[in-house]
Amino acid sequence: MLLVVSFRPKANNAKRNYETRIRRTAPKCFAVHNQIGNEEDHSAFEPNIIPATMKNLLEVSRIISKKKIRKIEVFDGAALDNKNSKFTEFFDALMADRFKNDRDAAAFLYKCSPTDDKYRQLKSRFRKRLMTTLFFIDQTQPSATGYDRSLFSTHRDWALIKILMTNDAKLAGEELARQVLLVALKFKFSDIILNCSRILRQLAAENSNEKEFEEYDGYIKQYSEILAAEIRSEELYQRVLMEYNKPFDQVQGINEDLQNYCDALVSLSEMHDSPVVFYNMFLVWTYHYELQQDYDSMLQICAQAEQYIDKNPNYLQEEKLATFQLKKMNGHLHLRDFKNGKINAERSLQLFDEGSDVWFNFMEYYLLTALHTDNYLHGAAVFLRAKAHSKFKKLDSQTKEKWRTYEAYINYFIERQPGQIEALKEQLGKNFKLVRFLAETLIFPKETRVLAIHLTVCQLLFFLDKKSFPESAEAIDRLRGHAKYLDDVENYRMIQFIKLLQQILKANFKLHELVGIEKHYDALVESPFFYRGRINELEIIPYEKLWNHILSKL
Repeated sequence: MLLVVSFRPKANNAKRNYETRIRRTAPKCFAVHNQIGNEEDHSAFEPNIIPATMKNLLEVSRIISKKKIRKIEVFDGAALDNKNSKFTEFFDALMADRFKNDRDAAAFLYKCSPTDDKYRQLKSRFRKRLMTTLFFIDQTQPSATGYDRSLFSTHRDWALIKILMTNDAKLAGEELARQVLLVALKFKFSDIILNCSRILRQLAAENSNEKEFEEYDGYIKQYSEILAAEIRSEELYQRVLMEYNKPFDQVQGINEDLQNYCDALVSLSEMHDSPVVFYNMFLVWTYHYELQQDYDSMLQICAQAEQYIDKNPNYLQEEKLATFQLKKMNGHLHLRDFKNGKINAERSLQLFDEGSDVWFNFMEYYLLTALHTDNYLHGAAVFLRAKAHSKFKKLDSQTKEKWRTYEAYINYFIERQPGQIEALKEQLGKNFKLVRFLAETLIFPKETRVLAIHLTVCQLLFFLDKKSFPESAEAIDRLRGHAKYLDDVENYRMIQFIKLLQQILKANFKLHELVGIEKHYDALVESPFFYRGRINELEIIPYEKLWNHILSKL
């Protein structure tokens, strides 16, 4: 039974009116608080809008003078345009996914071993330059949410505050801490609120400013409780995540614990108005219903999470939004609901950068939903849209192999679609050569062995369609060989499907002589398809449906 999660944060006696807190925190000369309500104007939170006094400038200048700043090396546009640089060569090769280990990198860059001093020195300097560059990455892109931009800037500025305070630049440190606190209060960054308030409380004590001391002490007491609740919510979510990542049969024993975790998170959300607590609560409930394979309830939880995001736009995080949207796609996939899956996919694809990893994830779930519901023409259109993107070639090798496997199945089923779709067939066939595919020896590493099995099954489909039974027999023999290396639990459904195919071979491809299939088919039905994005759980066509299709070819 679905528990509808309600949002009823209890009143906190220590909680003050937000605008009042802002006005009391910011000195009048800053005049920043009037801009707090402006959702679009994030420049109001940048340090350079606060008038810097000469004393502050002098403090910072003295630090730089004493520390003797060396040349700052970063990977900016000019550095990466220098094609004669080993750093650029290293960077470009990493982005092209050319290296699997240090041996590959050392051989590519210097034709030496990874223990050679020149490679080790380059790698060390390269890493330092990468880390330094992180402080200057662009967080002003339109796709980044206000929450994400502010989270990055406040943590970066907190590092600056610590540098200033440890170098006795108290005026500059105090000024920046006050301004960072304003942003942290708006977005409820509990750890930053506590960090800044502790410094400001100390400075208030040194200046005998009782009013400010009590103000910052109030923040510390209030957000210490909230941070403790957030840490507890993170612990519960992480415990669930550990279990969720185990094989499906090992996860079933934690259902009682999951229910307790869910209840505990609801209680935390009622006591503390924290986006961290709420997000962890929604995630745990989502995983709970997914593991129960109650996809209708999972979709309802995702809808509640979306409502929370809509009501609290300050807390919008692209990563969390993408997670809930992908969970919805997974729900529609398992329910074989193409209509709502299509609506969700088309809506979600507008929210994320085209060509990003998230975008390709949505395209994959969109494609699988089409294939699982016999919408092959739509599936072909989704595939072509994804492959045509310029960033498709930059996907990692395993992901590209997965899309190549989809391509083979799409070509098979599109060939058998009625109607005038010659243009589509021609477009799909540009890179898929059937003769070459059928003659291909499919050898894959251990981590992607299941893709070799999927491709061999697809070869079998083509052979059966052509009534090429000797080649079909060879394909089934290869599948039996692959099955020896599969995990009995993790690949249970795949093993049962291969055993069904072996019965076809025993029956010499004669439908009326086919026996001994009931127990393997029943095993498929009793252990339904369950996909969490893992390659070992992938079914391009559900095995029950694929089995019935194969029977129609005998």
